[in-house]
Amino acid sequence: MPNKVLEDLQKRYTCKKYDPTKKVPQEKLEILLESIRLSASSINSQPWKFIILESDEAKERMYKTFANKYQFNQAHVVEASHVILFAHNPLYRRENYTKVVDKYIADGRIREEEREKAFGSFLFAELNRDENGNTQIWTKNQLYIALGNALHTLARLKIDSTALEGIDAPMVEKEFAKELDGYKCEVALAIGYRHEEDFNAKLPKSRLSSKELFVRL
Repeated sequence: MPNKVLEDLQKRYTCKKYDPTKKVPQEKLEILLESIRLSASSINSQPWKFIILESDEAKERMYKTFANKYQFNQAHVVEASHVILFAHNPLYRRENYTKVVDKYIADGRIREEEREKAFGSFLFAELNRDENGNTQIWTKNQLYIALGNALHTLARLKIDSTALEGIDAPMVEKEFAKELDGYKCEVALAIGYRHEEDFNAKLPKSRLSSKELFVRL
């Protein structure tokens, strides 16, 4: 029996050419952003920030960051409906987790008198801190959970997408230094609707077989 989730994921692919005349409707964009907000993360740390580029001015700023390399991704920035910069906190501290704990209290997840006890989970962040005090390997891993969730949501919404690891991170972080405010951006996501000339849309989907990937015990 056909399954709608699998049907949508079967049709999902990496868009190689966008139609600049087609824009993602605002209501669908809000669903995507809410799904990203609801993404899972270790200890519910949510060590991320997302910069949504939708104006021509913002896209032009991103376009300039491809001056030195990864020009094959440059066109996506101006032709896609939106580009989202996925950024993570490389120095996740107790003060960052405090926001999470205080939101627990505000949402009724824990009581005020349980506040200090809730910080017990923060030990996991400390276990993932390197000798220089950085948590960037751990927080970047959390960010990719959000990216995967976004790709799944986009497939369900029938919006095309391209995950862009081919960006010049230092250039992006310099150009958007004010907006990132210390967060690191090493991956972006272009979203929109495919151009009829997108060759990748016509190719069959190819994945390794279940037999090669899954071990059932």
